Amino acid sequence: MSSQEKKKIIFMGTPEFSLPGLSALIQSANFEISAVFTQPDKPVGRKQILTPPPVKTTALKYGIKIFQPEKIKSEMENIKNLQPDLIVVIAYGKIIPQEILDIPKYGCINVHASLLPKYRGAACLNAPILNGDQETGVTIMKMEAGLDTGPILKQAIMKLSGQETLADVHDRLAALGAELLPEVLMEWTAGKIKPQIQDDSQASYIKTLAKEDGKIDWAKPALEIERQIRAYNPWPGTFCYDKNNKIIKILAAARPLNEQKNIDEKIATGQVSLINGQLTVACGQGSIIILKLQAEGGKALLAKDFLSGHQDFIGQILK
Repeated sequence: MSSQEKKKIIFMGTPEFSLPGLSALIQSANFEISAVFTQPDKPVGRKQILTPPPVKTTALKYGIKIFQPEKIKSEMENIKNLQPDLIVVIAYGKIIPQEILDIPKYGCINVHASLLPKYRGAACLNAPILNGDQETGVTIMKMEAGLDTGPILKQAIMKLSGQETLADVHDRLAALGAELLPEVLMEWTAGKIKPQIQDDSQASYIKTLAKEDGKIDWAKPALEIERQIRAYNPWPGTFCYDKNNKIIKILAAARPLNEQKNIDEKIATGQVSLINGQLTVACGQGSIIILKLQAEGGKALLAKDFLSGHQDFIGQILK
């Protein structure tokens, strides 16, 4: 395919999740990335160092034109002047108004990390872990003004073992979406795909997560807490407070193999015990084994290393 025949794409994305899809389009002989739209640089870390989003870093590497508007409507004329055949959106993080959705010849195409209409919204990666789902997946859809409501072009299923963390699901779904994207775009622009309208009666919406969502409620069943720890690792992270009201981050945990023999019924909810050499916390129903944790101001440590410097941790009631 000659350069004149390449489909011109504006790519809109921001975080690490966007990168495999962007790379797949850059490497494809069938597309030309005319420009990248990404969020403005933001202060990061304790020193608040102004840091570019991952998509900007990749675009700079390939010499692609970059736009970082606070409000995307302000770039309407620039988008029109670029004359895109397609706009591809992967985790951009801003609402795209209808006037922009209408600009490209073949519309705006979005890669969403769930099997729509299930899990519309930004926290779609966390939800299947929290709910103990046996599968999740990616949806490639044509965007419309509603939140993740557009007609579906293609879906792919990913099985879940029940052991995945958020980081695992993030990486696998980002790769799966990138694998599908170039072929789906070629079929779509060739008129070979009939979009499937979503069944709104089956839709579920996931709220955007806040840091406070990571607070552990030890009165909940162990099953829910263990899922929460996996679903929020690495962000927003899961945490509780020790007897001195210092934050304890729980980084990894597991369910005991033998729940019945693992915890004494006399132990209070949230109380820390050492059972069979394992750091165990009693929950509202059952218990969990803490594998890795981090005290406020300290380093992330395996449980056995943590205990060597925090002998008074055993017997505490976490809250």
